Amino acid sequence: MGSEQSLRKWRIAFYCDKSTVNTNRRVTILDTTLRDGEQTPGVSFTLEQKIEIAHQLSDIGVDVIEAGFPASSDVEFETVKRICAEEGIRPKICGLARSVKADVDRCIEAGVDMVHVFIPTSEIQRTYTIKKSHAEVLAITREIITYARSKCDYVMFSPMDATRTEPSELIEICKAADEAGTTIINIPDTVGVSTPSMIKPLIAMIRENVKCKIDVHCHNDFGLATANTIAAVEGGADQIQVTVNGIGERAGNADLAQTVMILKSIYGIETNIRTEKLVETSRMVSRFSQIAVLPIQPVVGENAFSHESGIHSHGVMANPGTFEPGIMTPEMVGHRRRLKLGKHVGKHAVRQMLEDINVNPSDPELDMIVAKVKEISGRGRKVTEFDLFEIAKIITGSHNDKKMIELDDISVFTGSHAIPTASVQAVVHGENKICSKTGDGPVDAAMKALLAIAPGKVQLKSFQIEAISGGSDALGCVTIEVEDEKGRIFDAASSNSDIVIASAEAMVNALNVVYRSGGFDR
Repeated sequence: MGSEQSLRKWRIAFYCDKSTVNTNRRVTILDTTLRDGEQTPGVSFTLEQKIEIAHQLSDIGVDVIEAGFPASSDVEFETVKRICAEEGIRPKICGLARSVKADVDRCIEAGVDMVHVFIPTSEIQRTYTIKKSHAEVLAITREIITYARSKCDYVMFSPMDATRTEPSELIEICKAADEAGTTIINIPDTVGVSTPSMIKPLIAMIRENVKCKIDVHCHNDFGLATANTIAAVEGGADQIQVTVNGIGERAGNADLAQTVMILKSIYGIETNIRTEKLVETSRMVSRFSQIAVLPIQPVVGENAFSHESGIHSHGVMANPGTFEPGIMTPEMVGHRRRLKLGKHVGKHAVRQMLEDINVNPSDPELDMIVAKVKEISGRGRKVTEFDLFEIAKIITGSHNDKKMIELDDISVFTGSHAIPTASVQAVVHGENKICSKTGDGPVDAAMKALLAIAPGKVQLKSFQIEAISGGSDALGCVTIEVEDEKGRIFDAASSNSDIVIASAEAMVNALNVVYRSGGFDR
């Protein structure tokens, strides 16, 4: 029996009324990160980034990629056209269009597989955005879908602001779209005002009145986008629209990782998503959008499978299902379980972390180490694995502190018209090493140079700078996390008034923790 199956048996108190949803089906995924996601204020992907995201979305198994709005600009048209022509992208490529023939033509010229036409249908939208009556919207809907179907085999129709449209008018429009030949109807909760108990019967009602497939697109203005999307599936939706990390207009959209894992783990509804790639996909889009993923973000956040509390850490060490869902494991989403240091940490977790770096304190020494960790954390300072080793070394009087790498010197060259370059000199396993690298800045160049001389593959996972004193000569504390070839994550920190030196020392500290934990060749 696999670990996932064995954990399911402990879900004794889990309640799910199986009569509420048909779990014997597969839901398809339309990802609109490249279209609605890019409408996030301040986000603008480059062409190269869009192509890389498209390939990643293809790799993880999304069924449709909404690549953009070709008629909105020449740049957008060329981007969508390039993505459509890109080899190796498996999903259907969708282009957005207003209910205007020229917009549909622009989508077809770009080479899309699916045209997504929309028209406002709520009274407030009709009155103030297009100045059309309900009867006029009905006529336009029939005409544009008929035209789009004459040009393309796959047409999706969206009655924009559907959840604020009079139900009888919405049904009439959906029926008209179905009769005109749309292949799928998308029901958008355009301003995020629906609730799960409202959207489920709405989708069910539409389901009873149309023959085509139904899709849903939910916004997160009240934090309900993912919940509403799941409720829509309960109501009979065949396809859902999501974005990576939930980015999008205003408060964003339904989150890809959360929605897919709820369907898979709680409902047993399958998608084509390779869930083990969710974390790497999240990190890619976070990097390109420059929107950090909160540590407490469900599924993909740094703390999603991290444990600090002594009771929790002891529990997950005995059986991960004690303080994790069990039906969703870190391995399922490409994550790693971590024990974290802090003022709530317990002895079992500290002992395990010390054993991982080959330190075995006595029980009294362990008590002293735990007390010191809690004291430091209680002052508001983060305690890293490197700090733990140093604390343990002092308390145990250990001489097992041989370092794999010792930094001798670092120099940087940068300027407004120069390529930032860093040169490092270090002793690695007793040998003198010198390396120079360029980067996006002096810190980036220094990180790359140090990683290049490490005797094994290590990735920089996160980098944080915090000023811990005031003035232009402020003391900066750099905390970094690195991941070794075994997928283990380690953190370390260093402080200095020179941020480049602080960064380099933090990296050296992290590499030495990797070494003490059995990483690299000894």
